[in-house]
Amino acid sequence: MKLYSKAQVVFSTVIGMAVAASLTTLFVTLATSNKSNKQSKTEKTAQTSQIEKNIDSETAVTQKEEEPFVLQQEEAPSPEKLELQSVSTDLTYTQDEIQNISVYAKCSPAVVNINTQVTGVNWFLEPIVQDGGSGSGSIIDKRGYVLTNVHVIKGASKIYVSLSDGTQYEAKVIGQDADSDLAIIKFNPPEGTSLSTISFGDSTNLKVGQKVIAIGNPFGFERTMTTGIVSALGRPIKDSSTNRIIRNMIQTDSAINPGNSGGPLLDTNGRMIGINTMIYSSSGNSAGIGFAVPASTAVRVASDLLKYGKVKRGQIEVQLVQLNNTIANYANLDIASGLLVSRTTKGGNAEKAGIVQGTQAARYYNNTIYLGGDIITKIDGIRVTSIADYYSALESKRPGDTVNIVLHRNGKDRTVTLTLADPD
Repeated sequence: MKLYSKAQVVFSTVIGMAVAASLTTLFVTLATSNKSNKQSKTEKTAQTSQIEKNIDSETAVTQKEEEPFVLQQEEAPSPEKLELQSVSTDLTYTQDEIQNISVYAKCSPAVVNINTQVTGVNWFLEPIVQDGGSGSGSIIDKRGYVLTNVHVIKGASKIYVSLSDGTQYEAKVIGQDADSDLAIIKFNPPEGTSLSTISFGDSTNLKVGQKVIAIGNPFGFERTMTTGIVSALGRPIKDSSTNRIIRNMIQTDSAINPGNSGGPLLDTNGRMIGINTMIYSSSGNSAGIGFAVPASTAVRVASDLLKYGKVKRGQIEVQLVQLNNTIANYANLDIASGLLVSRTTKGGNAEKAGIVQGTQAARYYNNTIYLGGDIITKIDGIRVTSIADYYSALESKRPGDTVNIVLHRNGKDRTVTLTLADPD
């Protein structure tokens, strides 16, 4: 056993206590540091979480702001919430619609579709039958008489009339008049058939702006109805197919297209006040300008066609030559327009009225004409510069009517009165 002195024991004790104190301080420091680190981590974690929350919140706001606008649609009601609405069958019409409906119901059964066949030749110069033109017409008599245009049936070897009930009949020409472009054809309906007809109205009292209705078969669409107004009255229009001038035509903006020709132009009471005849168009289709022969002309023409098969017009018994610059220069005339009286009928109305015929024979192309006679410039106030003007001026004149004729002779004008002769 080792013995220690008192001083050694005290020194050892002090050293032990110092070591213990140091260890204790070290342990406390380590513990404190560890706790501080844990707190720091916790705080950092909390801060990080808060930052992340803030970032998420900002991101959400940003995303919300950047989302495109979406049209909100109201959610469809469930079937049990639907309320069934009954549809009324009581239809109401305006006064204008009632007029249109009434006119169509009354007149469309009397409008017919006309189709023709013409005779042609094949490559071997053999005659063949082929499709011709088509147009419209109006039944004006229950026996099957139909009023239409001459150009609708021109050159036809066969004519077929289709009625509103779908039946079709072959028709024949009763009479035609190129000066008015009007014709009468007839088909024979079966015994007991009751045909609808269209009656004539008064075209002499028409007013610009008055409503009119057209029914026809444009482009083959049967019994098509169009409406419009009277755009103008008294139009003189030259028919390119006949080179004749038809006066007092009714101008309308009611749509008229190929196939409408020959169909009726009606007033609001369903009376025929015109016969649709031609259109003005650069394309061949309706441009809003159509022309109809007035009913006043149609009544007179149809009456003669039914009675005589032709129209009886008064005539001046002369042979006429249409002046031009060539003839005027050759004959040393002071005017170059009008109708030169080449010859007068001996004892005829022209000779009796004092009209002078030509005396100097001249060859003009393949014809012999006589120069030196009177030149007709006006008939009943209508200026006459061509043969077409001449026929137009006499279109409404009957045999026995008196006309005033302005003659140009030796540089001066004079007027004579003449009674028109019967062409027969």
